[in-house]
Amino acid sequence: MGIIAGFMVPHPPMIVPDVGRGSEKQILETTEAYEKVAKKISELAPDTIIITSPHTTMYSNYFHISPGSRTVGDLGEFRAPNVTFEEYYDHELVNRLNDICFEEGFSAGIEGQRKKRLDHGTMVPLYFIRKFYKGGKIVRIGLSGLSLADHYQFGMYIREACEELGRKAVFVASGDLSHKLQEYGPYGFAPEGPEYDRKIMDTASRAAFGEMLEFDEDFCDKAAECGHRSFVIMAGAFDGFAVKANVLSHQDVTGVGYGICEFYPQNPGEVDENRRFLDKLLAKIDEENAKSDPYVRLARLSLENYIKKGRKVRIPEDIPEGLMSELPEEIFKQKAGAFVSIHKNGQLRGCIGTIAPAAKNVANEIIQNAISASTRDPRFDPISEDELRWLEINVDVLGEPEDIDSMDELDVKRYGVIVSCGYRRGLLLPDLEGVDDVETQVSIAMKKGGITKADKYTLQRFEVIRHK
Repeated sequence: MGIIAGFMVPHPPMIVPDVGRGSEKQILETTEAYEKVAKKISELAPDTIIITSPHTTMYSNYFHISPGSRTVGDLGEFRAPNVTFEEYYDHELVNRLNDICFEEGFSAGIEGQRKKRLDHGTMVPLYFIRKFYKGGKIVRIGLSGLSLADHYQFGMYIREACEELGRKAVFVASGDLSHKLQEYGPYGFAPEGPEYDRKIMDTASRAAFGEMLEFDEDFCDKAAECGHRSFVIMAGAFDGFAVKANVLSHQDVTGVGYGICEFYPQNPGEVDENRRFLDKLLAKIDEENAKSDPYVRLARLSLENYIKKGRKVRIPEDIPEGLMSELPEEIFKQKAGAFVSIHKNGQLRGCIGTIAPAAKNVANEIIQNAISASTRDPRFDPISEDELRWLEINVDVLGEPEDIDSMDELDVKRYGVIVSCGYRRGLLLPDLEGVDDVETQVSIAMKKGGITKADKYTLQRFEVIRHK
């Protein structure tokens, strides 16, 4: 069998009458749609109900799969301790999924459980499901701080485990939409809030799962969404399948978006190559990498050579003739500080550089700093070989720093800043996402250098040539 249906659902505790105590009437449309989902699951009679929840155990770089055979929970946290749950895990499926992730070197497993009891992101869906369907065991899975592509890949592994064991499973992707839809809502209003809800409901209505991978993470943060990663895991579980989608409801009356949508794979056993969205994303990245500036391609060559072969690139022996011909003469003659910044699916994965030149020329500066950024940045684990294809690389070549008297002489888009106090120095590059004003730029540079406002410090500014 495999995953026979998927459901995108919210988890507001107030929708449970014992919690809402009348306030649940505000979202009657959501309640009615939820009951349709629960009845449909009852008709499908799955062996296993897979639930992804933002409120169970979550790590920044690891997906947690709840282990064990039995679990309990209640809504006492929401003044309804009488609403109780007792569920049994499909431990055979959990163990197979754990093994697949281990075999693939994928960061997911059953270790590190912190929340044994059921969370409300799991219990609210189960409240409705168990009104109509008492059968089937569950699998509870947390989200992570990893990329959207990793969440999608995880969904693919979940489906693989279900198919291997012949499970007839349904996927319940638990998650609210934006929490910033109204001024009176719990987090106030942001223009990104209603825009997120509009986009995700449109995407869901078309089962356009590839577009879910393209949502900007900064945009999602500003919208204060809750369930996007949950929805992306579910999307991955349907990779390569034609899918029929049906939107059941969308409400935003509480200032939080609640969307319900159902998904059914079509033509079981038939692969739709146009819906292999992870492969499409990889092809797009490969195409963009091929168009990179030669400085960036030199950095990529350096880190790939070091990670795969354990040695530093030699000039000119290890540089392909085509790249060598594109590199300008000055890269081998001039000296300058340089930073290599590495992102993976939009998230920083490493950044190390030199304020002043430490190598005999810019080419060697880039080669050395690419190695350091990919394997020696203390904030991150060393980059592994299977990550290489996903990397986005920038190279910043620094101009000469110049002393300035005050922050008035800075411009976050044009100048980087160096804050110095004795031997302590903090640097921040210009034109960085999320750094929109000089005060923020200087504050971050001070923090990086371990410098406080009480210290007597000096400021320098510099320009960069950014290569992408």
